[in-house]
This record gives sequence, C-alpha cells and structure tokens, in this order.
Amino acid sequence: MSAGATLAAAARELYQRGWLPGTAGNISVRVSPETALITASGRDKGALTESDTVLVSVDTSAAVSPDAPRPSAETTIHTAIYRATKAEAVVHTHSPYATAVATLEGHRTELSTVDIQDFELLKGLGLRDPSATTVPVFPNHADVPRIAAEVERYLIEHPDAPPVVLIEHHGLTTWGADYAQARNRMECVESICQLLLLLKGRAFS
Repeated sequence: MSAGATLAAAARELYQRGWLPGTAGNISVRVSPETALITASGRDKGALTESDTVLVSVDTSAAVSPDAPRPSAETTIHTAIYRATKAEAVVHTHSPYATAVATLEGHRTELSTVDIQDFELLKGLGLRDPSATTVPVFPNHADVPRIAAEVERYLIEHPDAPPVVLIEHHGLTTWGADYAQARNRMECVESICQLLLLLKGRAFS
C-alpha cells in the first residue's frame, strides 16, 4: 500500500473513532528529510482517498507540486514539529476529551501547561520519566503559522518535552517514529484526558 493510501485509511479509521469529525484534523508522515505527505485541506476524513493527500516541503510547508491539492491548514504545525524533533509522523485530532482539557486549562493569549502524573498510560508516551510530565497548551491564534512558530520555539527550548501539544479550543497533536506510534500516543493522551475530566475535582483543583 502506498503512503497516500495508508494515510487515507488511517484518517478514515480516526474519523470512525470520532477523533477527526467532518473535515477536521490531519495526519502526516515524513517521506524524506525534505518532504512530508499530509492530508489535504477541507476533505471529509471519513471518505478520504489517496488523492486527498499532498506532498509538502518541511522547510516551507508549501505543496511540492503546483497542481497538488491545498495542504491542510495546520501544515505549518506539522512541519514545525518535523524541524524541531526527530518525528517521522504527526497526528492532529479534535478528540473531545483532549480538546476539553485544552480548553479548560488553556489561555487565550498565553502559553499554559497541564501537569500529569502517576497514570499508567504515561508509559505509552516514551518519556524518560514515565511517572509524570508537563504538556504545553498553546493559545489558539487565528494565524496558524503563529501557533506553529510558538510550537517550534517551545520544542527547541524544551528538548525533553513530551511528544504532545494541546491547543486551546482546538485539539491534540502527537508524534512519533512512525504513524502507529504517533497514533498510539494520541490515544493514550485522549484516554488520560478522559480520566482527568472524570477526576476533575482533584485534577484541576
């Protein structure tokens, strides 16, 4: 199966889980040091096909071919992560529990964080210390490249940061050595956020 077909099948599966509703969210995989394949903008994730993916430059975030579909609106966030980390795949979802936590703990104009500790699921994030971590929550600027710049700067300044980014009123982004790892990390974070909400009285006191 080609990279595009694999990406499309992955998007359909995440749609069925309720994590990529409608045209929201996006997935990318690194194809070479200079390029990544990402889902195209405005496409129904439940019916995505290989033709709904586009090869982009990691450096500029622009489509490599002028005839390609328009890349996802969040392409700049994906490429920022590729530049700042060793990621080979990035998953951005609008999964409800993570989005709810990002909204509760986020700030309209300033970076905030969520401290998470003791959950067994933290072992799924590949942390040096799986007992606790601090997840950044970025403001949801209308200017997506501004979010991307803030994400890239944060990851460069915090090389031990978890492979997780939350955006206030927006969603969850995770990454890994391949799509399977990035997706599994996303599911772990979404499950942890569900637990945090169930324990809201203690988790957000």
